[in-house]
Amino acid sequence: MTHRKAKKQILFVDDEPNILKGLKRMLRSMRKEWDMLFAENGAQALEMLSQRTFDVIVSDMRMPQMDGVALLTTVKQRYPMIVRIILSGHSDQEMILKSVTSVHQYLSKPCDSQVLISTVSRSCSLGDFLNHKNLRQVISKTESIPSPPSLYINMMDELRSPSASVERLEKIIEKDLGMTAKILQLVNSSFFGRSWHISDISQAVTMLGLDTIRSLVLTVGIFSKLDASTMTASNMEKIYEHSIKTGTIAQKIAIHENADRETVDNAFIMGLLHDLGKIIFAVNFPETYANVFKLSQDKKIPFIDAELQVMGATHAQVGAYLLGLWGLPDDIVEGVALHHSPDKHPNKAFTPLVAVYFANIFGNKARSSSDETVRAFGTVPMIQSRFHEKMPIWKQISDQIMSNKI
Repeated sequence: MTHRKAKKQILFVDDEPNILKGLKRMLRSMRKEWDMLFAENGAQALEMLSQRTFDVIVSDMRMPQMDGVALLTTVKQRYPMIVRIILSGHSDQEMILKSVTSVHQYLSKPCDSQVLISTVSRSCSLGDFLNHKNLRQVISKTESIPSPPSLYINMMDELRSPSASVERLEKIIEKDLGMTAKILQLVNSSFFGRSWHISDISQAVTMLGLDTIRSLVLTVGIFSKLDASTMTASNMEKIYEHSIKTGTIAQKIAIHENADRETVDNAFIMGLLHDLGKIIFAVNFPETYANVFKLSQDKKIPFIDAELQVMGATHAQVGAYLLGLWGLPDDIVEGVALHHSPDKHPNKAFTPLVAVYFANIFGNKARSSSDETVRAFGTVPMIQSRFHEKMPIWKQISDQIMSNKI
């Protein structure tokens, strides 16, 4: 006997009846996959939310009595697992800035039907990355990933400086996992009218501009400083240092393979963000996560196996879930999810994931014993056999970067 897959529950909120009618017509083809309800104001939406469980809420921005920001802020507090999307024709920057901490993704009206369907569908499928209710609740409420104190201070000093420059800002942001992820969330969620995916942090910072980033940081507070007591400073520093090195090695490998610009950019960003889940774990569950390191060392088991035993999920799953929630490009999200298991990816040619996998292995071998590396990462014979002839030169690239020669 086959069981029919449960429909996803989607709630649309807009104070314009004609807009709701248009959405119903536009999305008629999705009726077999989605149960869709439509509310004409925030109060009606909250009443519906109290009566049934929804997967995604899509709300207009400007509505009387309770606007979209107020509605989604309440949804975030009461129903954190619901993916929160703004669909609005208003581009008032002050209003958009207020929504940054409550909204996962932002779409502009008029919105192409396929863009809307794709965005909602991607949001509904995020559970494929992480089927752990408690962790999803925590991650769905995440507004930012804390930065190391030194980078945070450098960022604040630069933004407060009368001679602040976009170029210096880019160099600070590209060294930080949290800042990079947040900036890419903004440009890829069309918060500021962008309609294409961007994975080049330099382009992202330039597009947002100095004044907008200054407002986001100094007024809205989208970045925060890491509490030194969260985890031992040495461990956190190692994670950040390894992430930067992995991104750089992956980027250089992609360049060596004459990859196109998008592949090179994605290799760097994917490498920089591949261990984002470790930071999420450490920030939200510092004491519990410390037990993962201890279990891996004491029992000599792969680190991700220790994560599964202690946390119920791996850092790869957690990082991919947040990046997917924030609307980053699929290639980056999937790459972060699979950086320990690249053979699961259908594309067997050279991809950013291939570059990151080997950069991760080589970078860790350079600072660990071989036994520790095997414990942490295991081996993936298929991918290693596919690129066996390339490995010596890629290892050489890694060694040069690890020794700061390039």
